[in-house]
Amino acid sequence: MLEQVEAFGMELHGIFVPLITPFAPDGAVALDVLERLAHQVLDDGAAGLVALGTTGEPGSLSAAEQEAVVDVTVRVARERGVPLIVGARPDLAARPGVTAALSLVPPFVRPGEAGVVAHFEALAGDVPLVIYHVPYRTGQELSITSIRRLAAIPGVVGMKYTTGTVEVIDELPPGFSLLGGDDPLISPMLAIGAHGGILASAHVATRSFVEMAAAWRDGDVQRARSLGGRLAELSRALFAEPNPTVIKGMLCAQGRIPTASVRLPLLPATRESVDAALAGGEAADLVGHHAQEGGQRR
Repeated sequence: MLEQVEAFGMELHGIFVPLITPFAPDGAVALDVLERLAHQVLDDGAAGLVALGTTGEPGSLSAAEQEAVVDVTVRVARERGVPLIVGARPDLAARPGVTAALSLVPPFVRPGEAGVVAHFEALAGDVPLVIYHVPYRTGQELSITSIRRLAAIPGVVGMKYTTGTVEVIDELPPGFSLLGGDDPLISPMLAIGAHGGILASAHVATRSFVEMAAAWRDGDVQRARSLGGRLAELSRALFAEPNPTVIKGMLCAQGRIPTASVRLPLLPATRESVDAALAGGEAADLVGHHAQEGGQRR
């Protein structure tokens, strides 16, 4: 219901971090570490959290593990008074304390633009929806006209826009939030008026992404461009191998998570990719202060 969004008295603006799922040395989900990570990114200025997005490896988690992840993130979001978007199963997104569901454009079948609109018209109503538009994974392109039709559906409150291209999107209805999702392109997306972003790269440079978004919002173009260029390079390094493998490797190297483990079909990132991301972040002065603190608990 739309009350879930309105309960926060805000639209979905700013930098959202789609949380990884950290694993303990025995392979179990490290829920205490997840809670600490959630607090860290919020301490560093993130506007909200995303649980069980692609970055969280939801397809490799059991139903019980998915529920435990939502339990933790709901608790943190309530404590901190921030929005929480949840992917994976619709029943999890319908739980109290969840702001909206992250819902993927139907993948693989390529139903056509009219089919996509009809799909979300049928889906909308139970919980607010943030549509995840990522055509290089789904195989389904959407025109600006179709995006406007989707934005007009009652219950659709936003879109994670991950197209690999930057297009000017205007005439979107009030209450609809356009959130960039292609990490290297978030700076130009913010420059043309995106409301924020859902960015896996913000795990390791939360403050810098938040500062860049603020610079664009405040009209400090020079600062925004400078940060945007450096963050784009960092993002490309973090996506050198399948997400979230390099991010997990970097967080582990910083002492913020106990292992860099991922679950099949993913394999851990190579040492070379992790080292390159670490070196790039440090050289560009983008490494978060939590790295220097050794990932200490709050």
